[in-house]
Amino acid sequence: MMSAKNAAHFSRVGFVASLRSRGLKAAAAAAAGTALALALPASAWGHATLEHTVPTEQGRVTEAPNLLRLDFDQSVTSLASSIQVYTAGGRVVSRPARTDNAGHDVVATLDKRLPAGAYTVRWHVVSGDGHVISGVFTFGVRVAAPPPTQAYGASGPTTTEHVVRWAYFVALALLLGGIGCRLIVVRGPLPQRAENRFYVLTGIGAIATIEVGIAAFLLRAEDALQLPFVRLLYGDLQPIANGTRFGTAFVAMTLGFALVSGLLFLAWLTDRQLLLWPALVLGLGFASGLSLSGHSAADAGSSWKSELADWVHLSAATLWIGGLVQLAVVVLPLAPDLRRAAFLRFSTMATVLVALVLAAGTYLSILRLPHLHDLWTTHYGHVLLVKLGLVAVALAWGGLHRVLAVPAVERGADGLFAHLPRSVLGESLAGMAVLLAAAVLVDSKPPPQTAKTPAQIQAKR
Repeated sequence: MMSAKNAAHFSRVGFVASLRSRGLKAAAAAAAGTALALALPASAWGHATLEHTVPTEQGRVTEAPNLLRLDFDQSVTSLASSIQVYTAGGRVVSRPARTDNAGHDVVATLDKRLPAGAYTVRWHVVSGDGHVISGVFTFGVRVAAPPPTQAYGASGPTTTEHVVRWAYFVALALLLGGIGCRLIVVRGPLPQRAENRFYVLTGIGAIATIEVGIAAFLLRAEDALQLPFVRLLYGDLQPIANGTRFGTAFVAMTLGFALVSGLLFLAWLTDRQLLLWPALVLGLGFASGLSLSGHSAADAGSSWKSELADWVHLSAATLWIGGLVQLAVVVLPLAPDLRRAAFLRFSTMATVLVALVLAAGTYLSILRLPHLHDLWTTHYGHVLLVKLGLVAVALAWGGLHRVLAVPAVERGADGLFAHLPRSVLGESLAGMAVLLAAAVLVDSKPPPQTAKTPAQIQAKR
């Protein structure tokens, strides 16, 4: 007969297998639902879809148009105010709108001889199902059109967007820093409780990365369209998703981190730590979307060097801060046999990561601040000073660990581990405060670069 001990063992194994089987089915159902939602065309829901515009979205025309036309895939109802065309200064240059082509087109006459410049088009029509469909796009007359996120009426980043971006950075740290710590610092098997907590923390980071990313996109779209959330649900987000660096990065990163989440889930489901390596590599790769869509890619003086430096800065910071969380919450309290070796390994890794953070951050600061006095005379400089102050606190905290705790641990002072987790957690919280300052800094506009004179350019050559 089977012993009680063996029966209990097989009972636990069966429970875990059942739990993982249900999790797999739930994940498959969610994936199928997402794929179905993406596959269904907009017309399946009955809402009108904007198919073409004249002038084209974010188009540049050499001659001023005298008519603006919106072409929909089905008949719509327009109002006199359905099309509003604004100059960069906010002056309306369009006449009352009217329908054409059996209700499929909405047109508005424009003022004669529009001067060169950027123009914003804000529109709204009533779809056949009764919903109000709205949108915004830009075009330029003999100049490049700005992205929709810089359209007239957009207020720019808000405090809510700062908080959401900070939450995104923290989610990246929990995900990428957690996986990095597990692979590079811990390496070997973990006790079951520690392993479970590792997957809980990284799972929270994976889900939050996707969900917070969606929230960030919706907030940016809400600001560009200047619509309440209920009307935003029926807004035309295509110009923002496809016509801006931010939108393109959002789409790529959302799909990319969904793949990373799948690899993380499979690693937990199959107990195969090897699957965490592609999850880490892909996660770090898709995190570059932030660098390819931010100041380092769009501002004057940007180049592949600034984009690379920004990615190194972000990646090193997330690995450092997320690794601290794993060390403080998972390894030190739940893996007593591994904590000495893990703490010493992390100390070595953190030294390299902090060096990368400082080197890349210094390069970017010099690039974005043309003059030293910009530190105390511009908003961007003020935020940077706050960030530098918080970095100093985090580095001082880590320096104390390096100078005092590491030698003690090397000597075998195991009594230190009773207080070390709280201290390491404090350092990670200081790092998260740095991420908050970084979130505000990302949404701040650096001071303009001084244009070089022909003589300066010739002298440089």
